[in-house]
Amino acid sequence: MELLKKTAKEQHEALLNKEISAVELTQASIDRIEKLDKTLGAFNSLTFESALDVARKVDEKIAKNEEIPPLAGIPTALKDNMNAIGTKTTCSSKILENFVSPYDATITVKLKENLVPIMGKANLDEFAMGSSNENSAFNIVRNPYNLNKVPGGSSGGSAASVAASEVTLSLGSDTGGSIRLPASFCGITGFKPTYGRVSRYGLIAFASSLDQIGPFGRSIEDVTYLYEAIAGYDSKDSTSLKLEVGNISANLKKDIKGLKVGVIKELMSDGVNDDVKIAVENAIKTYEKLGAEIKEISLPLLKHSIGVYYIVATAEASSNLARFDGVKYGFRAQNCENLLDMYCKTRAQGFGPEVKRRIMLGTYALSSGYYDAYYKKAQQLRRLIANDFEKAFKEVDILVSPTCPTTAFDLNSKANNPLEMYLTDIATISSNLVGSPALSMPVGFDKDNMPIGLQVIGKKLDESTLLQSAYALEQELGVYNSRPNI
Repeated sequence: MELLKKTAKEQHEALLNKEISAVELTQASIDRIEKLDKTLGAFNSLTFESALDVARKVDEKIAKNEEIPPLAGIPTALKDNMNAIGTKTTCSSKILENFVSPYDATITVKLKENLVPIMGKANLDEFAMGSSNENSAFNIVRNPYNLNKVPGGSSGGSAASVAASEVTLSLGSDTGGSIRLPASFCGITGFKPTYGRVSRYGLIAFASSLDQIGPFGRSIEDVTYLYEAIAGYDSKDSTSLKLEVGNISANLKKDIKGLKVGVIKELMSDGVNDDVKIAVENAIKTYEKLGAEIKEISLPLLKHSIGVYYIVATAEASSNLARFDGVKYGFRAQNCENLLDMYCKTRAQGFGPEVKRRIMLGTYALSSGYYDAYYKKAQQLRRLIANDFEKAFKEVDILVSPTCPTTAFDLNSKANNPLEMYLTDIATISSNLVGSPALSMPVGFDKDNMPIGLQVIGKKLDESTLLQSAYALEQELGVYNSRPNI
C-alpha cells in the first residue's frame, strides 16, 4: 500500500532496483481498486487483464536489463471519453452505455508504446459537462478526503483515482477547468497543456475549440513525464500543432530567480474563501522567497469569461452531439412511430438533464436571428479576452490565482442551481478560451482539512517555464506528500 502512495518516479526507481515487479505493482493497484471503488465510484469499467499483460512485458524487459520508458509499468487510468480498442467508451452517458471502441485514441497508442498498464476507464460528468461529477448516468464520484464532498468535474474519476492511490497517474480532458478543478478539490496536480499540444483524435468531443487532454499526478515531475509521453504532432487531428515539445523534464529543476509572477487581481477578490486566499498568498510569498518578482495584473475582461464560455461551449456541444441520434451507434429508443419519433425519443431518453440543458442553450445561440447576437458576439469578446492575456504576458512570465474560490463543496449542495455550479469555473475558463497552458497544484488545506489548489497559467507553447515554476514552488512547500487516509 505504501508503494501505491509514492510518485511515478519513485515507483519507476523501485522497478529498476527490482524492489518490486511491475506485475506486483499492477496487482496492488487492482487490489486497491477492488477494495475502494464501490465506495469511491471513480471507475466506469476496468481492464485488469490487459494491464497485467503489459506489466509482464515490462518485467521481461527489466529481467533482460533492457531500457524501459519512465512510465513503463506505472498504473494509469483513462477518462471514459477516450477511445481504447475493445473497451467501453461511455462518456458516463446512457446513450453510449454499451458502446465498445473500434479503435485507439492517439493518446492510448502512446501509452501503449510506453508500456503503461491502463487499469480502466474513469468516471466523469456526462459528456464532460459538469463541475462536480454528479452528472454521471452511472455513479457519482466521491472526494477521497471527505466522501460527502464532490471531487470536482468533469474529470472527477480521473482525479479521485489518483488521490485515493488506486492508480498513480491518469488522463483527463479540460474544456473549462475539467482537469484543474478536480485536481484542486482532490489535492493532486492536474495540467492542461496549450491547445493543440496533445492530439484530440479519439477523444469524444464536447467543445472542439476548447477541449484539451492532460495529465493528473502526485507531483509536477509525474505530470511532466506523462505530458511528454502523450504530447506531439498528430496528422489525424487537424488542430494538432506541428512543433517540437522539447525535453521539459530535463530542465525542470532550473532556478526560477528573476521569474516574473503576475497575480490576477480579479481572482483575488472578496468572493474567495479566507482559507483559500491565505494559502494562495502564502504560495505567492514563497515564489518571492525563491527570487521571483511579484506583480499585480489586471485582466478587466475576465469577468465576461463565463458568459462567453457558456455560449461558445454549448454551441459547439450542440453541433458535436448531433451525431448521437440512435442511427449509427449507441442507444436507440424502442417502439417509435417513425424516424423523427426515434430521434426525439432516443435523445430524450439517452441524454441526462445537464447535457440536454447545454444542447438547448447552444442550439438557441446558433439559431437563425440569434447567431450574431450571441455566438458571433461571444467569439469577438473571446478575442478581446485573449488580447488581455497577451498584454499581461508582455509584463510577466506566469500568472497565478486560486484554482477555485472555494474548496470542495458538499454533494448535492449545488445540483439544483446550475448558475451557482457554473460560477465554480470562474478562474479556470479563461485559459481554455485563449488556449494557454495552465495547471493546478496543491498548496495547503482549509480548516476542514480539504485541499486548496493554486492555478498557474503560462504563455502559449511555454509549458517549460510553467512547469519549472510549479516544480520550484512544490519543492519548497512539499504539500503533495499529504495524502487522504481513505
